[in-house]
Amino acid sequence: MPSDLPPRCAACAARGMALCDGLDGAALAAFHDIGRRRRLGIGQAFGWIGDPASHCAHLVSGVLKISRVEPDGRAQIVGLLYPGDFVGTLFADRSTDMIAALSDADLCVYPRQALEEILVRHPAAGRLLLRRTMATLAEVRRWMPMLARARAEARVAALLLDMARRGGAEGDALLRLPLSRAAMAEALGLAVETVSRHMTGFSQDGLIALSGLRGVRLLDRAGLAIVAG
Repeated sequence: MPSDLPPRCAACAARGMALCDGLDGAALAAFHDIGRRRRLGIGQAFGWIGDPASHCAHLVSGVLKISRVEPDGRAQIVGLLYPGDFVGTLFADRSTDMIAALSDADLCVYPRQALEEILVRHPAAGRLLLRRTMATLAEVRRWMPMLARARAEARVAALLLDMARRGGAEGDALLRLPLSRAAMAEALGLAVETVSRHMTGFSQDGLIALSGLRGVRLLDRAGLAIVAG
C-alpha cells in the first residue's frame, strides 16, 4: 500500500479489508478520483430492484441488508454486507436486489460506468475486484442456511457467531455488535422480544456476557455453535 495515501483513503476504516488495500498507486488514485463518501441512515436504500444500476460502492462502516421480493410479494433478506464488502453490480444496467441500511452506514461510492472504465485500464484491479466480489458473494450465501434454522434461538446464536467472525473478534474479546436488537430481529425475521429473550438466556447459560446495549463477549463459541446447529 502506498505511503502517500489521499487523506480520505488514509482515514478509511475499511482500508485493510476492501479492494483498495491491494491496488497499486495508479489504480488507487483513479479510484480516489471518482469515489465519494455517502452516509445512509437506518432504513435508507442504496438501490431498489429494477432501478438503473448507476453506482457501486465499498462499505466502510455499518451493515447493509440485501433483499429480494418473493412471488407472494414479501421482501426476504437474503444476505448481509459488512465493512469491506463490495456493494452493487458491475456490467449490469439494472439492480437485481434491494440494498438498504440495517444500521447507520458509511460508503465509498463510485459511478458504475466510470468504475468499469478504470477496470479496463487497470486489469490487475479488475482481477482483485473479481476476487473481492466472489468473496462477498460467498459470505452472502452463508445467510440462507442461517435463516433455514427453524428455532429462533438457533438463528440468534448463528448471527452472533457470524457478526463476531466478520468483526474479527477472537476468543472472548469484547465485540461491539454492529446491529441493534431491532435490526437483528429484522434480519432474522423474529420479534425484538424474541431476540432479547434469547440473548438474556445465552447470558444466563454462560455462553455470552453482555456489556451495555451493544457489547458482548462470546464466552463459549463451541456451545453457541451447538445451539446454532
